[in-house]
This record gives sequence, C-alpha cells and structure tokens, in this order.
Amino acid sequence: MILNLTLPLLSPHMSEAVIECLLTTPGSELKAGAKLLDVSVDLSSAFAQECPPISFFRFIVRENVILRELLVVPGQRCKAGEVLAVFGTTANEAVDQAAAARGLRYATAGIIHHDKMWTGRDG
Repeated sequence: MILNLTLPLLSPHMSEAVIECLLTTPGSELKAGAKLLDVSVDLSSAFAQECPPISFFRFIVRENVILRELLVVPGQRCKAGEVLAVFGTTANEAVDQAAAARGLRYATAGIIHHDKMWTGRDG
C-alpha cells in the first residue's frame, strides 16, 4: 500500500514550515517510533515581537513502512498540505503519489534546536 506524508497545520496560525533536517534516507525500513524529519514553524508574521516565535517539531512514524521517496531537502519552505514523502508497506510497490491509499500514521513532538538543523548554520 502506498502512503504519503503531507505537512499538517502544526499551529492554527502557520501557513508553511521549513525542512530543518532529514533523519532517514529513501529505501530505509522504518519501524514504528523511527525518527523521520524535523521542521520549524515561524509565526513572526502573525505575532510580531522582539524574539521571533519559532518552534521546532520532529515527525515520528507510527507504523512499519519503507521510505520510498523524500520530496524535500533541508532549507526548503513547504506549504501546509504539501506532500513531503511517499512510503510503501512493501519494497516492490510502484510509487505513484496520486495513488496513495492514505496518509502515513505519524506523531509530532516539539523539540529544541540542535546542531544538525538547517536554521542557524553558518553558510
């Protein structure tokens, strides 16, 4: 079965997120609980203040899948609803985003900035 991951609204005030880092690669077999990717959400346009309201989130898979395609790269801005990745339940399925049976089961967790993230890198 083909599954996809679309960028959800992590806050009712967000419209996009930045891909911070990818924590796995295409072809990887992911078990429930595996780390997938980190994103950041900047709410500065909705809430102007001295310290920008930027939050970081990690996506964790909640079912056993194979990552077939990553459609994003670190530093990329993605709109809510945009497909980020395509998964399969077996390795030999034809990958067709339009034929995704359903969305991936995942969880998100708020995290703190870490040194592997795209935001804050020097050049």
